[in-house]
Amino acid sequence: MAQTIAQLAAWLKGSVEGDATEEIVALSALDDARLGDVSFLSNPRYEPLMAHTRASAVLVGTDWQGAWSCRALIRVDNPNTAFAALATLFCPKPVTRQPGIHPTAVLGEGVCIGRDVFIGPYVVIDDQAHIGDRTRIEAQCWIGANARIGCDGLVYPQVTIREGCLIGDRVILHSGVRIGSDGYGYAVEQDAGGAVRVEKIPQMGIVELGDDVEIGANTTIDRARFGRTRIGHSVKIDNLVQIGHNVQVGDMSGIVAQTGVAGSAKIGSGVMIWAQAGIAGHITIGDRAQVGPQAGVSKDVPPGEFVLGAPAQSKRAFVATLAVPRQIERLKKQVADLESRLVAIAKMEKPGE
Repeated sequence: MAQTIAQLAAWLKGSVEGDATEEIVALSALDDARLGDVSFLSNPRYEPLMAHTRASAVLVGTDWQGAWSCRALIRVDNPNTAFAALATLFCPKPVTRQPGIHPTAVLGEGVCIGRDVFIGPYVVIDDQAHIGDRTRIEAQCWIGANARIGCDGLVYPQVTIREGCLIGDRVILHSGVRIGSDGYGYAVEQDAGGAVRVEKIPQMGIVELGDDVEIGANTTIDRARFGRTRIGHSVKIDNLVQIGHNVQVGDMSGIVAQTGVAGSAKIGSGVMIWAQAGIAGHITIGDRAQVGPQAGVSKDVPPGEFVLGAPAQSKRAFVATLAVPRQIERLKKQVADLESRLVAIAKMEKPGE
């Protein structure tokens, strides 16, 4: 719903500099903005865009000074926070569902459905599964036998939750998530005749997700070989992440896209693992540690440590290695200078040459 610049400023408890009468209809980045858009400036590297943006209004700090081409500035204490708040005014209303079970859904024997649950088209729920109150399961999901989903959950289309897995309350599973697929477990055996066989090791455990977990699209979490692969409360996992069997992730941790965590790794509470990191199996990452993007972690990480690189090392050590090439170049120049001086001295000592 369109609002004037003056109305937005009042809602944000900010002040306007410029024309406050124009209507705002959308949010946009500084370089993509058009008339009728509001944008924001919080990072100094984007200040040059202020002189060329076509936005009607830009949120800036209360003391920001610089050239600007928009119709008005809205001065606020924190432009980033204020812009996020504006999103609540302009974002589309969330999709809502009336409770009920679509006629194409298939429910097995002994399935327990809580109050005010929505089950969408072509959902399959196997025997003895349990769905908690007010949970929403969108189209084409498959819920295995004896699986349990807590209250107020949201399961987007084409999610698979394998048999026996446990999902906490207020969990969000995005499209394509696979919970409880078999872990990577095989044994290589040789019989008396010398023939080699690869035998599958049974994966008899489950996956357990705590409360308030969110799992991004096409992420897979393998069931345990025995016991449980466990994801703690309020863990947030991005798209395209692979979690191996028997992995344990502590509460309030985050794992970003394309990260792979090998079997039986233990990740503490409050840990942040950035994109494309690789975590070896059977190691421990301590509480509040961070693993940088594309890091390869092959040994334990102490609590609070920030590791980078492959093989991963502490941030201080990693930064020190970045300086080595520059130091080598400097040493080469010094050696070349010394060599030229030695040649000059040698010629002075032998003037006939």
